[in-house]
Amino acid sequence: MIVEPKVREFICTTAHPVGCMENVNRQISYVKSLSFPAEAVQNAKKVLVIGASTGYGLASRITAAFGCQAATIGVMFEKPSNGKRTATPGWYNTAAFEKAAAEDGLYAKSINGDAFSEEIKQKTIDLIKKDLGQVDLVIYSLAAPRRTTADGTVYTSSLKTTDSVFTEKSLDLKNNIITQKSVEPATEEELQGTIKVMGGEDWMDWITALSKAGVLKNDSVTVAYSYIGPELTYPIYFDGTIGCAKRHLTKTAKEISEKFSEINAYVSVNKALVTQASSAIPIVPLYFAILYKVMKEQGTHEGCIEQISRLFRDKLFPADTSGSEKLIRMDDWELNEKVQAKVMAIWKQISTENLSALSDLDGYWEDFYHMFGFHFDCVDYTKDVDICVEIPSIHL
Repeated sequence: MIVEPKVREFICTTAHPVGCMENVNRQISYVKSLSFPAEAVQNAKKVLVIGASTGYGLASRITAAFGCQAATIGVMFEKPSNGKRTATPGWYNTAAFEKAAAEDGLYAKSINGDAFSEEIKQKTIDLIKKDLGQVDLVIYSLAAPRRTTADGTVYTSSLKTTDSVFTEKSLDLKNNIITQKSVEPATEEELQGTIKVMGGEDWMDWITALSKAGVLKNDSVTVAYSYIGPELTYPIYFDGTIGCAKRHLTKTAKEISEKFSEINAYVSVNKALVTQASSAIPIVPLYFAILYKVMKEQGTHEGCIEQISRLFRDKLFPADTSGSEKLIRMDDWELNEKVQAKVMAIWKQISTENLSALSDLDGYWEDFYHMFGFHFDCVDYTKDVDICVEIPSIHL
């Protein structure tokens, strides 16, 4: 099949297997070019990544495996190809990751299913017991629109404010124009649903299950990923429903560390990057496009793999919480005063007419298409490709 990108607003409904492999291999090559300290290698030997197939989770698995030579188990929720439609990008990413791991003699197995479910937690525990015995690092990197709890209740997350209507400039991704976007305040039910999906409850459930099963090494580490962002986006993010969920995540890190003697829990506050989750948030993509331009000009821009490799090399072993309890601030370069002053100056001026000149719109879209395996110069997208790709180790 000849695979082309089919984009609907902030999502692409197709993925290119060869392009996804190129994306993964580039990240692997970057990690292999770095030197990792002994502390990282010693403390990341057997790693579980929950949400391992895209974005920060994928970067974490790549960094652990090819930077620290770790054995990795990845939990994901992806769809294989049915022969008529392509697989999801995370499926192709995982296939490419496992292929490269096998070539390097690294243990890598993956479990496909709903990470919120007790069934997948038990399958993961069984696999750890069988193959690894215990793990010393657990990365929690889930981004999901909904969650079904053990009692069958379905909770849905919402991208809303918690106070009043918020109106601000936004980027219409369909037409690449500047518009005004208004975001309504959430109901109490929507707020609580967002906390249930994106807060720390499931993270706590995972650590509880792993601890009870005895598969956590003594003095192991668990890290969940979060975002705070600048004051500009506070109404929709930090002070919005998502921010409330992320504060619950931070609170959970403290509770995990207090409850379980064998594990130290942290939240890594990461930089703004184009992901499938962030593309859906109103106002945020425009901020990202401006931020990309400013940070690239100042030489401080990082993608997922650069960010996570810096976390592993410089900030996690031991954890650098920089005075913020349980928070590892990987957003330090983004929130630099000079960066934010320049971003806000551009924000006040930006319009549809000067959008391309004042922002890195091309860079935003390049990152977007790369997530789905498109827009790589070295890939011939006119060629027929086999869209049915197997993952040898997959546990369905």
